[in-house]
Amino acid sequence: MKTKDAPTTRFGRFGGQFVPETLIQPLKELAEAYLRLKEDADFMGELNSLLADYAGRPTPLYLARALSRELGQKVYLKREDLVHGGAHKLNNVLGQALVAKAIGKTRLIAETGAGQHGVASAMVGANLGLETEVYMGEVDIERQKMNVYRMELLGARVIPVRSGSRTLKDAINEAMRDWAGSYETTHYLMGTVAGPHPYPLMVRELQSVIGTEAREQILAAEGRLPDAVAACVGGGSNAMGIFSGFLKDETRLIAVEAGGRGITSGRKIADHGACLNFGDEGVLHGAMTKILQDPYGQILESYSLAAGLDYPGVGPELAHLAEVGRVTPAVADDETALLGLRRLSVLEGIIPALESSHAVGYALRNPDALGEVSIINLSGRGDKDLATVMEHEGRVGR
Repeated sequence: MKTKDAPTTRFGRFGGQFVPETLIQPLKELAEAYLRLKEDADFMGELNSLLADYAGRPTPLYLARALSRELGQKVYLKREDLVHGGAHKLNNVLGQALVAKAIGKTRLIAETGAGQHGVASAMVGANLGLETEVYMGEVDIERQKMNVYRMELLGARVIPVRSGSRTLKDAINEAMRDWAGSYETTHYLMGTVAGPHPYPLMVRELQSVIGTEAREQILAAEGRLPDAVAACVGGGSNAMGIFSGFLKDETRLIAVEAGGRGITSGRKIADHGACLNFGDEGVLHGAMTKILQDPYGQILESYSLAAGLDYPGVGPELAHLAEVGRVTPAVADDETALLGLRRLSVLEGIIPALESSHAVGYALRNPDALGEVSIINLSGRGDKDLATVMEHEGRVGR
């Protein structure tokens, strides 16, 4: 691809490549390979075949009848929890792993918080015959034990990260350090729309299958577009995936961030993960974006009961869309998320992931924000979070 045809590395003033010089060339090679392969009929044929026959796409758009009755309006759920592995993460890793294999990489590394991206990476590593290692913070290993076992069962090696807050931020740090010294044989399988270009662009495009399907499905079901689409936001891959199908429409796009224990911050620790709402401009993991930081620019440790939302930054495209008013930032705290998890379980027989429960809880407490017809992206299933919820409820050890 000629330079003049290359996409910008920025979304407004956010994004870019703030990385060590050693990573500039591998990022350039990755961008060129992805842009070439996504135009290749054979490559896209293999990806689409795996999405259909391995991942199980398309996922349904389900009218949540009881939830709709409770809210007095129609609420549809985009069922990404039904993707093979239990979350939307597989859409992205299938594409990235195929790119990695096409350019001769033999090893995948990944980072994970909630464990779902790690499980998806382990699955695709096994499926495509690629060695896979997953960096995961010790705190997240403890609260996502089942996903750690799933990764190991699938043949991946889980590497504990003991630095910093021992959560997702630190796992990304370690994965990027690994990649800087191993890129000749290794592909860094970024799990969200964060990091240096081309990751935010590539992950959003690979996840856009969610929004493309949802737009077609809601038009078939209702003969109209929804008034609102809501999705939880940590890094933001599920949100950008479904939002991308409605960016050119008048549909309201609601990004629900983790309010955690409350919107307070100490000298080193924030009690939340709401970067779009309360973050400031700064550089994190190779991109200019909205991050939680102190007055001296030091990154604050974030907090959320949902491991996948426990991240002090957000994808740069979401930061841009919020700044120009196309995306509406919102907040749901831990208790609101637990309300969402419990009510959806009772009303619909669906146990959502704690991450998705933030969007469900927000809808329950703010029905007027959604309008007459809305879609909530259910990005994952809640099996992985039951130990965390039981511990929060004081049921452990009874």
